Amino acid sequence: MAEKEKNTCYILLGTNQGNKIENLAIARSNIEEVLGIVKQSSAIYETEPWGRSDQDTFLNQVLEVDTINDPDQTLFICLEIEKTMGRVRIEKWMERIIDIDILYFNDAIISTDGLMIPHPEIQNRRFTLVPLVEIAPDYIHPIMKKSNKDLLDKCPDPLNVKRFVSVG
Repeated sequence: MAEKEKNTCYILLGTNQGNKIENLAIARSNIEEVLGIVKQSSAIYETEPWGRSDQDTFLNQVLEVDTINDPDQTLFICLEIEKTMGRVRIEKWMERIIDIDILYFNDAIISTDGLMIPHPEIQNRRFTLVPLVEIAPDYIHPIMKKSNKDLLDKCPDPLNVKRFVSVG
């Protein structure tokens, strides 16, 4: 039997409910258990809420993951991890225990009803770009043909993104 091809994807984790550090750790652990090998993790960043300011700040982190799954399987696994962790989708940009977004999948360009790769908002969100640039500054966005670093330099998002340092 032929060995399945390895794919590289970049995944954004976000949380602003409960024990946020623990939520990120559980999500990373689940990703390693059922999706693939986490090759790199950015630092954790504290970010102002995007889309709705009437909620707690988020903790965000980007992971580089090697997987044998295809993009649709990867999306399904990410959604299952969210559901297992208690994510409930009621309203856009509401508080969440965990959010798992696929940013890039190899250099794929996918546009279906259920899946958009690269993530259509990468270039507009500092909370995505800051941790992404930490681990993949020279990765070229397959549609925009600019590096993550260039996208961050031109990002119109004014919201604060700072490296998270836990106290205690």
